[in-house]
Amino acid sequence: MMVWISFIICVFIFLALDLGVFNKTPHTISSKEAGIWTAIWVSLSFAFSGVIYWLYQSNLIENPDKLRPAEASIKFITGYLIELSLSADNIFVIAIIFTSFKIAQKFQHRVLFWGIIGAIIFRGLMIFFGVVLIRKFDWITYVFGSFLVFTAMKMLFKKDEEEFNPKQSAIYKIIGKIIPISQHRDSEHFIIKENNRNYATPLLVALLVIEVMDVVFAMDSVPAILAITSDPFLVFSSNIFAILGLRSMYFFLANMLQKFSYLEYSLIAILTFVGLKMLLIHFYKFPEWVSLSFIAVSLITGIVVSLKMAEKANNKKPSRDEE
Repeated sequence: MMVWISFIICVFIFLALDLGVFNKTPHTISSKEAGIWTAIWVSLSFAFSGVIYWLYQSNLIENPDKLRPAEASIKFITGYLIELSLSADNIFVIAIIFTSFKIAQKFQHRVLFWGIIGAIIFRGLMIFFGVVLIRKFDWITYVFGSFLVFTAMKMLFKKDEEEFNPKQSAIYKIIGKIIPISQHRDSEHFIIKENNRNYATPLLVALLVIEVMDVVFAMDSVPAILAITSDPFLVFSSNIFAILGLRSMYFFLANMLQKFSYLEYSLIAILTFVGLKMLLIHFYKFPEWVSLSFIAVSLITGIVVSLKMAEKANNKKPSRDEE
């Protein structure tokens, strides 16, 4: 219990420093600044696998699955990479939401900060109930596995659908019925008072829509990581590290999303793999290095192919002299 409490306290201390010190004054986050923070979070995440090794070697935390220290570390890294890869779609949706509500870049970090607080709470609850279900009902792994494979196939064969419009979403309409929505976009506050009446600002609306969409995405990501391990601390900590790094990754990748158009096929491959792993868990258990290698290779392949195809497309564009 002390390990859990210490971990959660450390997370909230950093979040407090983040908003109260590093980003006390709203400002536009440059690609360089976002790139540095992305590198810091990825490095911290991989370094934490060493802490995992120490915790499980020293028996400082409950180990229901009797995992060896090295095995626990590999499961943490594998789970982290899964969550990180599935964040790609989340980043795309966040970009659409900010564009739709015309949220100024200097206020976007504030929205994402509070969005992370909500994500930690909701993910924690979903992980808790997911672990309970898996430990109590063995057959639930088939349900989760089938759902992941179905989601992968749906992504693979989906047709061009109408672009997601946050202003047409149910949550936007519900907010409008509870509290009037102001179009005032020059304030960092979530609620403002006009003519002695409270109004929700676009920041609050964007925050609530992002929270709802995160729960939707968690429906895929939580079962995916439960396919790797049902150890509550490994599932929760890998989820939290991925969520904490999501903000900086958003500001780093938001303007380059089109370059990674083939990354979606990597996500399809990963979801299919972990889904099949869950379906076969009672018949065959994949070695941990196989899961980690497959996920890492899938991500690297998707990134490399995307960059190559983007470069090829740019080379095909006629120059001004040719025009």
